[in-house]
This record gives sequence, C-alpha cells and structure tokens, in this order.
Amino acid sequence: MEIAIIAHDMKKELITQFCIAYCGILSKHNICATSITAKYISEATGLKIEKLLSGGQGGEEQIASRIAYNEIDILIYFRDTRPVSSYSENSGHDKIERELLLMCDRYNIPVATNIATAEVIIMALERGDLDWREVVKERSNSSMRHYRKI
Repeated sequence: MEIAIIAHDMKKELITQFCIAYCGILSKHNICATSITAKYISEATGLKIEKLLSGGQGGEEQIASRIAYNEIDILIYFRDTRPVSSYSENSGHDKIERELLLMCDRYNIPVATNIATAEVIIMALERGDLDWREVVKERSNSSMRHYRKI
C-alpha cells in the first residue's frame, strides 16, 4: 500500500512516536511524506521514506495530486488544530487542507487526522481490512486504459 504522511510542526514529535510504535507494519509498505516530517521519521525509525516538498512549498499539493491519480491508499495527516497557529486562514493553508481532505472523501482514501484514528487504520492495514484498495486501483487503472484508447 502507498501511505502518505503529513504532520504540522506541533505534531512532528507525535507522528515520529507513532511511526516508531508501528515501524514493523509501516516497513511493509511504501511511504511518502512532506520533507521535514520524512526526515524526522526516517532518522528515528530507519524507514525508507520518499521525501516530498515541505508542506509550505507544495508537499501537500503533491500528495493531493497523487490522490487524484489514485496513487495513495492511506493518508495520515496530523494537523495543528490550535485556534491561533502559524497555519492561519490568511496564509491559504486552510484552503489547501480542506481540499486535501475533500479529495480523500471524493476518492475513498482512508484518512487519519489524529493518533486514535491512525492506530485504527494501521491495525486495519495489518489485518488486511484495507485490501479493497487494490480492487479500487485495478478498476480505476482499467477505466483509464479504456479512455486512453478512445
């Protein structure tokens, strides 16, 4: 499975601890993450992680694009939900965040925005409960091949 990880600054330690705890499960899958998050996780766990751009430089948009092309199966997105944060509505970050979550809804991507949901998704992944994503990808790829022929 393809797992994308994003963690805002105030959540980087938490996502790192999460990845340490579930390193055995995560190591069986392909992981991409925004730049600094990828650095923290890979240094702490030794996991091979594809580094994308930082969130502020387009990393979240890269993940959104991969979702649109059915290249992401799970999104783990630990957000800073404090009322006053560096990710203010004026920065446009809220719009990007809303669009990313909307895309997960639109394309049926399981998404975790907190550690409780992330643990449920990771345990479901380990049990094979998310194997339906492979069927969805196959159907999507088959449809895309059909439209390319037209």
